[in-house]
Amino acid sequence: MKVFISGVAGFLGSHLADSLINQGVEVVGVDNLVGGQLKNVNSKVEFHQEDCGNLKKMNEYMKGCDVVFHAACTAHDGLSLFSPYYITHNTFGITMSVLSAAAQNKIKKFIYCSSMSRYGEQETLPFIEEMDCNPRVPYGVAKYAAELVIRQICELNDIYFNIVVPHNIVGPRQRSNDPFRNVAAIMINRMLQGKQPIIYGDGEQKRCFSDIEDVIYCIEQLIFRNDLNGEIFNIGPDEEFVSINELAKIIANELKFNLHPIYVPARPNEVKYATCSAEKARRILNYKTKVDLKTSIKRMVDYIKKDGAEEFEYNYDIEIINDKTPKTWKDKMI
Repeated sequence: MKVFISGVAGFLGSHLADSLINQGVEVVGVDNLVGGQLKNVNSKVEFHQEDCGNLKKMNEYMKGCDVVFHAACTAHDGLSLFSPYYITHNTFGITMSVLSAAAQNKIKKFIYCSSMSRYGEQETLPFIEEMDCNPRVPYGVAKYAAELVIRQICELNDIYFNIVVPHNIVGPRQRSNDPFRNVAAIMINRMLQGKQPIIYGDGEQKRCFSDIEDVIYCIEQLIFRNDLNGEIFNIGPDEEFVSINELAKIIANELKFNLHPIYVPARPNEVKYATCSAEKARRILNYKTKVDLKTSIKRMVDYIKKDGAEEFEYNYDIEIINDKTPKTWKDKMI
């Protein structure tokens, strides 16, 4: 089997590549290294530094592949309200390029990594796959729109496909110097610098966090199985529904840090309570949670400590700056 992974230098893509290679699978990967890092790329990957929006190159690099796993994305939920062009282009736009190349190359299977941002605000919890989507930010709209087109193109071209919806993934290799996303990694980086974590709103917004190991297990089931065409799966633990305040305490305890968070105004359109049910994955993919949140945080702390704390990099332009743009971003407070 030969698998094409977009975003192979990123957090999710690089872990998936490592696991597949360990099982004897041939991996071709692309990444523009805007969010990914070259050090993450397994030496056995046929790696191409390229933007997924380059359709000609996607057609070229995908030749001979059996499966496409599309993970590449500028996955900035909150920032997408203030940089809608850039974030949606690097979410919906690049997906169209990868999808078109997959159809042109007669790829057998296409697996798309969506986001729980697709669900937005719902009247009931947890989010289940059958719910109508109600995204509250352009990033979530772009993710869901891409899903709809994937279904159309794959059905038209007889391509087997699945859509995976991870919870908030955590673990080693997650970027800790991106001020716009990855709340756990941002907090760890700041605390290692002796700085208090910054929390939006009252910190009582709640999430579930998924260890990368558990997420990879579910994705691999879909890569190797051929009896689940068209199915959508929420993937990742749903047992530990914690507030951002609780998350900060878990990290502070691991680092033995004297915690006094800095509270700033809530971010616009942020969903208060968001958790997905993993019941379908348990029932059909035989998914079981192996890694709890405290263990995930310890692994992240150990990994980030190895390289040391890093200065935060404001690599993305903010397109819309007004009184609703978070001051943390405008004034580079993080």
